[in-house]
Amino acid sequence: MFYFCYMRKFGFFLSFFLFVFVGFAQQNQDTLFLMNGKIYVSRVLDTLLGGVTIKDFKDTTKNFTVDNDDLFSVRYSTGETHYYYSQDTAIGNEFTRSEMGYFMQGERDAKKGFKARGSLIGSMVAGFAGGLTGSFLGPILPFAYLGLCGVPKVRIKHETISNPYLIDHDPYILGYERQARGKRRIQCLIGGGIGLVAGFATNFAISKSNPNFTLKIKF
Repeated sequence: MFYFCYMRKFGFFLSFFLFVFVGFAQQNQDTLFLMNGKIYVSRVLDTLLGGVTIKDFKDTTKNFTVDNDDLFSVRYSTGETHYYYSQDTAIGNEFTRSEMGYFMQGERDAKKGFKARGSLIGSMVAGFAGGLTGSFLGPILPFAYLGLCGVPKVRIKHETISNPYLIDHDPYILGYERQARGKRRIQCLIGGGIGLVAGFATNFAISKSNPNFTLKIKF
């Protein structure tokens, strides 16, 4: 009985100290806000030689450096924030610091919530149609679709917005649209490739089973 109580107390104190240690470790994490909307949470090791060096958050045995030009700001565990971005039209920084903050949040929201399913399905259909011809010109169809996928207007769904207040700011909308169109292009590349391979495979299978089969499409 005494041994059982002792182990219970030992387990309690061990859990308590682990909780305190983890909480302390989290408090010492710094946050890097990148210009592309990404956020890195790690401990800053160095800020010299034109970059900020942190512990690699994927492999803590390695270090990782982010160039100053790729950084918007760093918020240290102490609460202090150091900004690397400043408005300078001479180098293309058209937005003020607050506007760039909205722009980056738009990128983050689109990256997290925007789904380019229409682009994926449409490019698969175009790729399949191109591959089904069995012609070396088949890839023209999915590539043409890729060129057009960025034209349609991006619809911002309210459920993908982190804060309804943000939609009133043009930089936020621009950031959202930029990220959304990028995701469209990626999905078009993936879908077009899958459809093209499937189309060529289907054409090959039909040709093997029916040698007289021909499908001609003029481009």
